[in-house]
Amino acid sequence: MTVTTPASAGETRGLPSLGPEATALLRLLDDTFEGWGVAAGARPMTMPPLLPTADLARLDYYDNFPHQAVVAAPLDLERRETSAFCSDTGCFPCDALEPAALGLPSASCYAVYLDHQGRSVADDTLVTVCSWCFRKETHYEGMRRQLGFRMREIVAIGAREHAETHLAESTARIEAFARALGLPLRREAACDPFFDKGGSKALLQRLTPVKYEFLCEDLAIASVNTHRNFFGERCDISLASSGGPAFTSCVAFGLERWLSALTRRHGDWAAATQAVLDANARTRADASVAAGPVV
Repeated sequence: MTVTTPASAGETRGLPSLGPEATALLRLLDDTFEGWGVAAGARPMTMPPLLPTADLARLDYYDNFPHQAVVAAPLDLERRETSAFCSDTGCFPCDALEPAALGLPSASCYAVYLDHQGRSVADDTLVTVCSWCFRKETHYEGMRRQLGFRMREIVAIGAREHAETHLAESTARIEAFARALGLPLRREAACDPFFDKGGSKALLQRLTPVKYEFLCEDLAIASVNTHRNFFGERCDISLASSGGPAFTSCVAFGLERWLSALTRRHGDWAAATQAVLDANARTRADASVAAGPVV
């Protein structure tokens, strides 16, 4: 059995609301994923929901993801007098707005790299954040495909080995958690145009994928991503140990997509919540066994 309710106006626009049971499960999942990061040494941080479009452009965001981009602009109070809100379209006309200098990012990690720009970091820096993210889609579908959603990320910044180890350990943890949940996942290379489609880095990406997604049925609910030293160079993030550009990687969880996958698998909110509680207990027990007795 799958949780089904009539589609609300918010859902059809990609902006669904969550009731008490869904909210409790989302918080439980977020606490779980944040706990993985904190246990590994990550610093929890809170990032702004908007970023300067000039900064995102410097990271090639609007070249690589123009189809997803959403920007924000304040009203031009003088022009608003002659270009009023149109009730027929439900929109303000473009000439009633000031220039759009703020972007709504599609992933949580962009703010992390911009926050660290111009700084020197330890080889093993880890940060975890949960932010509202925004993506323009061709269509919206419940919790599976939304305009606004929450993404928990665990971000590694530092030496190449640190970034690679972060992804390997996170992949193993995601797969173990999915097994404990009884949630069948498959890991597939993604083809997001993270780097310039025509550049040498794009060729390298095709030869060695930089992103793997974990899919439940046809829905990607988590991903592991390596950026090599791209953000280290663009944001001037250097290693305290060597002075060279930092390498970065991130692990991302689309929280509402996890809600969709879990309720489709387990049938209702109560069963899905209990499955997460049981999986957390099982993975903690397995980790204790693997660590061995304390001497």
